[in-house]
Amino acid sequence: MVMSKGNGKSEKNRGLDLEHELPPSSDGDELSTESPTSQSFASDAELQKVKAERDSLLDRLARAQAEFENARRRASKEQQDYREYALSDALKTLLPVVDSLERAVKVKSEGNELREGVELIHKQLQAALAKLSVQPIAAEGQPFDPRFHEAIEMVETSDVPDHQVIEELQRGYKFKDRLLRPAMVKVAKNSGE
Repeated sequence: MVMSKGNGKSEKNRGLDLEHELPPSSDGDELSTESPTSQSFASDAELQKVKAERDSLLDRLARAQAEFENARRRASKEQQDYREYALSDALKTLLPVVDSLERAVKVKSEGNELREGVELIHKQLQAALAKLSVQPIAAEGQPFDPRFHEAIEMVETSDVPDHQVIEELQRGYKFKDRLLRPAMVKVAKNSGE
């Protein structure tokens, strides 16, 4: 057994003391030499305070998780809405084609084959729009509805009720529940009523 200089303890005894010490941290501060089982709270008040803090932190964590989940759902819904309505500008560009085809179908000509071809194209285009959830807005014979109809002209007449659409000049369309374009219409005006 070798004795250390100056303190009278043997290296063996000193080694036992070092067994329970932790190495110093990288910043030079020494860590506590007490094990977690040997630490005790000074009083029940401290224990209650720590438990309350723990409960508070768990509550904050649960709230943060719920808030994150809500934000994720909201973002998912916004993406879905964006996808549903992203086509609306593209669909608006197809509507003049539909208008031209409708005008061509209305023209009376002797070329039956041409007319049948245009009618077929018109039906195909209408089917494609219906597949994309584009629906025409009913106008002629309907009461005027400013949400879906755009009045171009008021016509004095007693043949139909007041504020009824008497002629559709340009068909209006909806995409799902969203208005793509209002129907341009002539509306009846009965001055006698």
